[in-house]
Amino acid sequence: MSVTQPLSWPNHKDAWHQWRSAITSARMHHGWILAGKRGLGKQDFALAAARELVAEEGVAQPAGDHPDILTVTYGPKDKKAIAAQEAGKPFEPARSIRIAQIREMQRRLTVRPTLGSRRVVIINPADDMERATSNALLKSLEEPPQGTFFLLVTHRPSRLLPTIRSRCRILRFPGLTDAELRTMLQDAQQEGDTSAAIDAAEGSFGAALQFSQQDLQPVANQMTRLIVDGDRDLQGRTALTKLIGPRADKDRMTAIFELAQSIVAQRARASENSLERAELIEVHAELTTLAAQAPSYNFDTGLLCLEIGTLLCRPSAASEHAHG
Repeated sequence: MSVTQPLSWPNHKDAWHQWRSAITSARMHHGWILAGKRGLGKQDFALAAARELVAEEGVAQPAGDHPDILTVTYGPKDKKAIAAQEAGKPFEPARSIRIAQIREMQRRLTVRPTLGSRRVVIINPADDMERATSNALLKSLEEPPQGTFFLLVTHRPSRLLPTIRSRCRILRFPGLTDAELRTMLQDAQQEGDTSAAIDAAEGSFGAALQFSQQDLQPVANQMTRLIVDGDRDLQGRTALTKLIGPRADKDRMTAIFELAQSIVAQRARASENSLERAELIEVHAELTTLAAQAPSYNFDTGLLCLEIGTLLCRPSAASEHAHG
C-alpha cells in the first residue's frame, strides 16, 4: 500500500488480550498463527507483538529494524530481481516463499539472540510457502531453538500443513465494521465517496484501500454485468481483461480476485433463486481455488483474466434456466 498504515486497528483488541495473557503465563507457546482475511493489519500486529516479546527490562531497544526480529516474506523472483534488490532498487517478487529462505533463517537461528534471550521469526504470508518450504519450517516448529518464537501470518489457514497448524496457537482477526473502515479511509486521506470501496471490501481495510487507490469501480461494474447478463460473444470478458490491464502485477491481481469473490459472495447472500445461489457458491469456491493457484503457477495475465470472466458468467445461465 502506498499510504502509511493507521496506528490503531480496532479489530485487534481480543488478539492483544490473548497475546498479553500468554506472555505473562508460565508457558508461552512458541508457535502462533495470525489468521484472518488479507488487509486486517496482521503484519502490523506481528511486528508490535514481536517487539513486546523480545523487549527486556534494562536493555535498550532500537527504534528501527530489530536484530532479534526476523521477517521472511517474498524474495526476488530471479537473478535480475536479485541484482535490483542488491542495488537498492524495486524488484519483482517471487510468487511464493522458497525453501532457501527458510534455510537461511534456520542458519541465523544457530547463534544466540543479539540483545536479549528471545527472538521472533515472522513469516508472511505463511500460506504462500511451497510444500518443501513448509516441511523445512516444520522441523524448526517441532524443535525450536531456545528462546525462539514463530508468528505465521496467514490469510488462508487451511492451506497450511495440518502438522504446522497442530503445533501453533491461533489468533483470529475479525473484519472491520463499515464505520471503522470509513474512519480508517479518512485517516488514510482517501477523499470522496468511499461507500463503494467499503461495500466491496467486506471488512478488509486493505481491500477498501486498494479499491480506492486502483479505481476498481469500473472493474466491479463489469464483473457485475458478467454475472447478471453473461457474455455470449466474449466482448464482456475482453472488456474486463482490458480494465484489469494486460500487465497487472501481483498486488493488482490479488485485489481483482478479492473483488470478484466479494461481489459473488454478496450476490449469493442476496439471491432468492436457489439455482442461481448454488451456482454463485460454486463460482466463489472456484475463484478461491484459482486465486490460491495463481501465485504458484506462471499464468498469463490475460488468460487468467479471461478465466475469471468465464467463471463470473456462469450464474447468468443458472438464472435464465430457473426463469425459463
